[in-house]
Amino acid sequence: MNDDPIRLIVTGGTFDKHYDEIKGELTFRDSQLPEILKQVRVTDPVRMEIVQLIDSLQMTDEHRERILDRCRAAAERRIVITHGTDRMPETARLLGPEALDKTIVLTGAMVPYKISGSDALFNLGSAFMAVRLLPPGVWVAMNGRAFPWDDVRKDFERGVFVRREG
Repeated sequence: MNDDPIRLIVTGGTFDKHYDEIKGELTFRDSQLPEILKQVRVTDPVRMEIVQLIDSLQMTDEHRERILDRCRAAAERRIVITHGTDRMPETARLLGPEALDKTIVLTGAMVPYKISGSDALFNLGSAFMAVRLLPPGVWVAMNGRAFPWDDVRKDFERGVFVRREG
């Protein structure tokens, strides 16, 4: 394992949603990642960058290109991206073929961080470990597993990530 600095790119998704009591729905305010990083006691150098706060169902190719641009521009060779789970594999498939010679790990949550039973902390912890241990490439870290960018899909019926053909 190494002590390289990590770039944390925030793009939105359920991970960062808040419950809006007035509207009675989940919405975005600010990222909760600074609070989460304190809580989980990440001691390595982390540079956080908010690229956007949107649900991945609203993510367009332009949004994905912006994420790719930020990965290219990052000085760090280890990048964790928080992302909505519904379209995470699509973003991974855009990033993967670019062969940036960086280890890039996408992660997200099925349940918002602030809601009891959230998987956000577990998935973020898994992503931080994965970005340290995996070779250069693009990966998706969900449900305690790391999947290569070209062999992952969300199983919408079970609410978990699996191999693309699995």
